[in-house]
Amino acid sequence: MQGPAVRLLRSSGLLRRNFPACLSSWKILPHVLKSSQPEALLDVRNNARPFAPLQTFTDEELMIKSAVKKFAQKEIAPLVSTMDENSKMEESVIQGLFQQGLMGVEVDTKYGGTGLSFFSCILVIEELAKVDASVALLCDIQNTVVNKLIKKQGTEEQKATYLPKLVTEKVGSFCLSETGAGSDPFSLKTRADKKGNYYVINGSKMWISNAAYAGLFLVFANVDYTRGYRGITCFLVDRDTEGLGVGRAENKLGIRASATCPLTFENVKVPETNILGQIGHGYKYAIGSLNEGRIGIAAQMLGLAQGCFDYTIPYIKERIQFGQRIFDFQGLQHQVAHVATQLEATRLLIYNAARLVEAGRPFIKEASMAKYYAAEIAGLTTSKIEWMGGVGYTKDYPVEKYFRDAKIGTIYEGTSNIQLNTIAKYIDQEY
Repeated sequence: MQGPAVRLLRSSGLLRRNFPACLSSWKILPHVLKSSQPEALLDVRNNARPFAPLQTFTDEELMIKSAVKKFAQKEIAPLVSTMDENSKMEESVIQGLFQQGLMGVEVDTKYGGTGLSFFSCILVIEELAKVDASVALLCDIQNTVVNKLIKKQGTEEQKATYLPKLVTEKVGSFCLSETGAGSDPFSLKTRADKKGNYYVINGSKMWISNAAYAGLFLVFANVDYTRGYRGITCFLVDRDTEGLGVGRAENKLGIRASATCPLTFENVKVPETNILGQIGHGYKYAIGSLNEGRIGIAAQMLGLAQGCFDYTIPYIKERIQFGQRIFDFQGLQHQVAHVATQLEATRLLIYNAARLVEAGRPFIKEASMAKYYAAEIAGLTTSKIEWMGGVGYTKDYPVEKYFRDAKIGTIYEGTSNIQLNTIAKYIDQEY
């Protein structure tokens, strides 16, 4: 039997062929576009349509989004410039993240976590990044990578030991990259040799975010080189373990308050009980963590781009040249509309990927699309420094910092080219 839609298409000839397969300082609160304001999730009962727009949130999600916005503007914004200049995150900011429950968003309440959703975590990262991308990154890694990996792969003893500390006082760090293992992480050289009931780790890591502040490191090392990447195993290593060295933080272009350091391992003894998950499954855990983590990085890029936009628009609405607002020049209006449209598209890509994760549906292609596009749009948005003229180029105002912070989005948690490779691979499979 042919449905009416099929009959209509056939009668129209569409199925006849068989085709091949205002000027603001650092401490002034930014304005926010009305279009970016969320609404409460539609009630799907009482015969209401069960399909809500992507920017409709639960009451819980609205509450945490609002709370993070207030915290970021009150507690973080006044310190952003100083932290950037000193390349160091203030201890009060880190403690504030713990006190607000933002370092354990998805962790079950029985371990002291907030017990909220992955989508809530994405909203937290986005709101923090509007004020400071470095703070957003610290929170992102803690939630979407460290906590989640322990939550998924840890034994009950490991969860009970580490999760309560990770949500209240201890920063975690994800240690995969090495000098010769960046986009190709499975070529890592750090090794772990079994000695009785413990392993001895030797090697080094590079580009390790949160390292200067971390109390726990998730270290990937190879226990059997004869098996190639199938020998890679994840270890829980406490900061005070003898032989673990944290090097000097890199002097970076952007996200300067996020300490990115090299690590060295010289005969670091780790108990066998500190293996996270199964021996030789580290490569699977790394891939899985990065896939979800990319949505977090996308949210970071969106947040900083939106934060930059929110600081800039009031200025061009108030700045008068040739007897009219800069905003009234059509050439600039078109640029503003272009950026605003791309920000909205970015937001929808990210929210869709996050909802797919929550629904337990395939999301890897969508996560790569979100991360790739968010990094591109962050670069485009923050490059519009000229909208603010000369003041946009000075460190007295945050626009130039947003510009510097944005570049990292095309590099970490998979470069833009790696994202494009992933997207193309899935398109190849789909067709």
